[in-house]
Amino acid sequence: MRKYDRMTDEQLIDELRSGDQGVTDYIMDKYKSMVRKKAHAMFLLGGENEDLIQEGMIGLIKAVRDYDPGMGNSFSSFADLCVSRQMYSAIEASKRKKHLPLNYYISLYEESENHHDGNKMQLIDTIEPEQENDPEALYFGKEYTEAFVEQLKEMLSPLENHVLYLHLMGTDYKKIAEILEKSPKSVDNAIQRIRGKAEKMLRRHDR
Repeated sequence: MRKYDRMTDEQLIDELRSGDQGVTDYIMDKYKSMVRKKAHAMFLLGGENEDLIQEGMIGLIKAVRDYDPGMGNSFSSFADLCVSRQMYSAIEASKRKKHLPLNYYISLYEESENHHDGNKMQLIDTIEPEQENDPEALYFGKEYTEAFVEQLKEMLSPLENHVLYLHLMGTDYKKIAEILEKSPKSVDNAIQRIRGKAEKMLRRHDR
């Protein structure tokens, strides 16, 4: 593996296509943390983090298979895109089949810029009660979070749900607007409404 450490991703792909099959395992291991981080930034209602990790690894395999240096983008950017698309496709497929594990998710690590006290705050910090290392508190914190997400889901419009899915997959506003055939301003407004609804619920729960 040491020889791989000195090679760029693009050189690794060339090496793979020259017949060195060991490169695949090296790349999969190298980008595993990226896949896990992307999956960890989402909360799966009634599901497991491993579901999205598995889909992300499939996307990574596709990136290795399909990467074309002639397109002008780096392998890392292409891999990120493939992983995001694979996760999003899995979620959309699950929604159509009405399967619970992947049919709804919300990022708990998205910073809110409009928190009522003016400070930036991650949703997970606000939703979950102080838990420290208490196993019982951790369990009930998860139950509380799931209940919160279920209530928020009912408050979102179809457009807001679609915007949220794409936004949390790392899609920029312009691309979201193209996909949904909306203006970037409409997309931004939808995200602000989602944050506003979440914060309104949090304040209500704190009373």
